[in-house]
Amino acid sequence: MAATLDWGPSRNKTTTWFDPSITATARATMSGLEFLRALRDGNLPAPPIASLLNFRPLEVEVGRVVFVGAPDESAYNPIGLVHGGWVCTLADTVAACAVHSTLGVGVGYTSIDLDLKYLRPLTSDSGELRATGEVIKPGRRVSVATAVVHDQRGKLVATATSSCLLMPTDR
Repeated sequence: MAATLDWGPSRNKTTTWFDPSITATARATMSGLEFLRALRDGNLPAPPIASLLNFRPLEVEVGRVVFVGAPDESAYNPIGLVHGGWVCTLADTVAACAVHSTLGVGVGYTSIDLDLKYLRPLTSDSGELRATGEVIKPGRRVSVATAVVHDQRGKLVATATSSCLLMPTDR
């Protein structure tokens, strides 16, 4: 029989998100740049993953985006650090959104690879992170982008390179 342990006070996190079909439907009528700016400006609801992981777009231009976000203890792994998947999701997002910012109406994308290098551990005390995605090779079928993630002190946390497959989308 297992012993009953006192784990201390529990913590809670409430997440609110909006119907993702609203954003997906709007995407089909806008260029990538228009779409990302609408998300940044709050004219479209954030995708659920951004609400769940607490990050958002700050800057959007053709071929370059900047997102900010702050991991909390709910993203910790068993050794008391922010799980690498949190950073990976942020890096994948900014690289893909940089590519998205170059696309016209009716063109979609999907990530086909992500090569990520973790350079320092994170905790909830690491503060707000700043992630920058930049297209380094636009293409007709495949575009390549980089991502760099810095902590609030400007220390480099992670770097990534991603390829995205471009494809027509149904309207």
